[in-house]
Amino acid sequence: CRMGAAAVPPVVLLALLPAAGGQSSPPSGCGKDLSSLYYNLCNISAAWGIVLEAVASLGVVTSFVLTIVLVASLPFVQDPQKKSLVATQVFFLLGTFGLFCLTFDFIVGPDFSTCTSRRFLFGVLFSICFSCLLAHAVALNFLARRNRGPRGWVTLAVALLLALVEVIINAEWLIITVARQEGGSPDPCRLADADFVMALIYVMFLLVAAFGTAWPVLCGRYGRWRKHGAFILATTGLSVAIWVAWTAMYLYGNQRAGEKPGWDDPTLAIALVSNACAFLLLYVIPEVTHVTRRGPEQAFEDDIYPTRGVGYETILKEQKSQSMFVENKAFSMDEPSFAKKPVSPYSGYNGQLLTSVYQPTEMALMHKGPSDGPYDVILPRASTASPVAGSASSTLRAEDAFAVQARHAGAPRDSRSCQV
Repeated sequence: CRMGAAAVPPVVLLALLPAAGGQSSPPSGCGKDLSSLYYNLCNISAAWGIVLEAVASLGVVTSFVLTIVLVASLPFVQDPQKKSLVATQVFFLLGTFGLFCLTFDFIVGPDFSTCTSRRFLFGVLFSICFSCLLAHAVALNFLARRNRGPRGWVTLAVALLLALVEVIINAEWLIITVARQEGGSPDPCRLADADFVMALIYVMFLLVAAFGTAWPVLCGRYGRWRKHGAFILATTGLSVAIWVAWTAMYLYGNQRAGEKPGWDDPTLAIALVSNACAFLLLYVIPEVTHVTRRGPEQAFEDDIYPTRGVGYETILKEQKSQSMFVENKAFSMDEPSFAKKPVSPYSGYNGQLLTSVYQPTEMALMHKGPSDGPYDVILPRASTASPVAGSASSTLRAEDAFAVQARHAGAPRDSRSCQV
């Protein structure tokens, strides 16, 4: 029994050695030379880091591409009011880009640099986004009521000033809580969770203000700005839900679940990624697709002047009512212009061959009865009446008159011949 009792501790130690070696060795998916600070980026057993890493990388690329697209579409924006808001939207995209990049800071393990950047940039980046939404909502209220908003630099300045307030608040908060910490080394990772949430009160105020300011846009006089207000309203509404969820989970949910230290970083990382994706899907992409669309004023002007810039069609339309054909030079060269003489005896002549010889009204009436012989003399008569169907002229040409007279000169005359 003594030998068995003496043999138990070595067996227990041998059984614990693999577990201890497993804790010190890198997890599956990570290299041996990789620091333990970056295990969440490659740990297959804890897949939350890999999933968030992939989504954040896609968000970084998407934000960068959308920024280039928005700036490149600036020369094609026809509405001056939309063009004035492009600078604020680009500033919003920079804040969204920063949120996706900050997600990697929460996936990586905590140390002095990562904890400091987390505490400072979390509120600053969200304040940039919510300040741009609030400034845009204020400009939309002017546009929805007067169809004329503040200038672009004014809207951008408002967004910058609102975001600058959070920069000052976070800088002062870090100085008080970290740099002037009494006793021990200043470690930003040891700060209480409640202090981190309390430092974001101003960001929550911006979020609620943007959500409330977007509602009056839906009741404006000019309805074409309502959809932009709906974009801001949907974005801020979903952001409010996300912030309520992660705040409750960060302060109370993780402690109730018994995963207080381990779930804090995933909770904040998921909040960053989900809110940044909401910014892209509900606000940025709809605004980029609508920025080059014409307003009703531009569409109305294009309907009034459909041939603006096309000189050839305009000239054809102007010459249609005042066209003068010059094929028959015997008549058209001496003919006065249409503007000086509204009615011309030869206005209906277009130079084409006649399908039938024009006959005056008296001859048409006599043709209805029996005709025993030809007429001696046929005099052409000018008329302004509309041409007969199938005929291309309304007057008798001189050549045709002489040809008819020569043809009937050799025919026998009777007593019924007359002169018209």
